[in-house]
Amino acid sequence: MRSGLTLGEAAARLERVSDTPRLDAELLLAHSLGVERDRLLLDGVRDGGADFAALVERRAGGEPLAYLTGSRHFWTVEIKVGPGVLIPRPDSETLLDAAAAHFRGTAGPRRVLDLGTGPGSLLLAALDEWPRASGVGVDASEVALGYARANAEALGMADRAAFAIGDWGAGLVERFDLILCNPPYIAEGDAEVARDVAAHEPHEALYAGESGLDDYRRIVPQLAGLLGEAGLAVLEIGHSQAESVAKLLEAAGFSPVLHRDLAGRARALSITG
Repeated sequence: MRSGLTLGEAAARLERVSDTPRLDAELLLAHSLGVERDRLLLDGVRDGGADFAALVERRAGGEPLAYLTGSRHFWTVEIKVGPGVLIPRPDSETLLDAAAAHFRGTAGPRRVLDLGTGPGSLLLAALDEWPRASGVGVDASEVALGYARANAEALGMADRAAFAIGDWGAGLVERFDLILCNPPYIAEGDAEVARDVAAHEPHEALYAGESGLDDYRRIVPQLAGLLGEAGLAVLEIGHSQAESVAKLLEAAGFSPVLHRDLAGRARALSITG
């Protein structure tokens, strides 16, 4: 009995769990063969063996693609991820777009703080964008920080990126030129969360109380003591949270600016020092 699958068979198998079944199948086949997707396509490879079939079955069962391949491309860097750590998403690049626009025409930020760094995604992308910068990533998860340190090492940034266990910005006394933050902002019981996300990614990195605002209420009061003069802080938000998070920022004395993602949805709020 044949143990492998063709790309077409794999894509058909993944239609129930993915909006991009053919792409998922190609990425899994490339990963199983240890090659890049473009090489697979150029060589015309159209099927794989037992390893590929096993990966397809795990994806069909709901495991996130990035956990199966072990990494996700984000901004200009490749971020290693796995169970217990939040997978970086293209929507979060909105924060970096906002930062790049703010610092355009300048030398850029020298010190960067990433609150809730996860596998280091935002901090390491920022350090790649501004090679003279250094920074700190804070997270409450030792698992996430393990990935973050490994990513910094793999990207040659271990001497520029420090990571620390912490409760958002509590205890930090330094002021930063750029603060990036992607906190949990999903309301408990939100039925719109994708099943594979809810089932596999760490709940503490996703959910923030009944309204999804619990962590903003803790972070916003800390920002005035962390943001340097003429610095920028950018917070990711859920697409329906612009008004509620803006009110928290305004109550703290800031004038937030809204940033939208590529789909036109509210995705981030920024403030200046």
